[in-house]
Amino acid sequence: MPPAPRSGPPAVRAGPLVVGAVRVLRRMTGLRLTGLGSGLFCAAVMLVLGLIDQLLFGASLAVYGVLFLPVCLLTALWVRGGDLLTAPVVVPIAFAVGLVTVAEGGEGLGGRLMGLVTALATEAGWLYGGTLVAGSTVIVRRIRLLRRRADAVAVAARNRPPV
Repeated sequence: MPPAPRSGPPAVRAGPLVVGAVRVLRRMTGLRLTGLGSGLFCAAVMLVLGLIDQLLFGASLAVYGVLFLPVCLLTALWVRGGDLLTAPVVVPIAFAVGLVTVAEGGEGLGGRLMGLVTALATEAGWLYGGTLVAGSTVIVRRIRLLRRRADAVAVAARNRPPV
C-alpha cells in the first residue's frame, strides 16, 4: 500500500552544514553579555570587520556601514537585561573604533585624525541607522521584560492566600 499523500509544504532536507549552523544559532540566542562585555564585543568585531573590509574591499565605507548594522543588532540582542541601556551607547563608540582602520588619512597624526573626522561626518547615516537598530531592539526587549515582570507579580498576587 502506497503512503498517503501529505498535505502542506513538502519537507526540506537540510545538509549537515545547515543543521550545524541552526544548532549554533539556537545556542547563541541565550548568550548574555554585561554592559562592558557588549562594548568590548562590538568594538572588537567592528575592528576586525574594518580590517577585513580594508583587505578585501579596499576600505569601502559603504561595506563597513552595511556590516555595522548586524553587529548593532547582535549587540542589542546579546546584552543582558540589567544592562540594556548600554547597547545604544556602545555601538557609536565601536563604529568609531573600527572606522580607524578604513578611514583615509594623510600623513601623520593630524592627517589620520582629519580622515577619521571626515569619515564620521560622511558616514553619519550608517552610524545613526545602527544606533537606531540597537535602540529599537533594546526598547522592545525592555518592554517584554517589564511585561513579564508584571505578569509574574499578577500571578503571585492571585496565588497568595487571603489574609
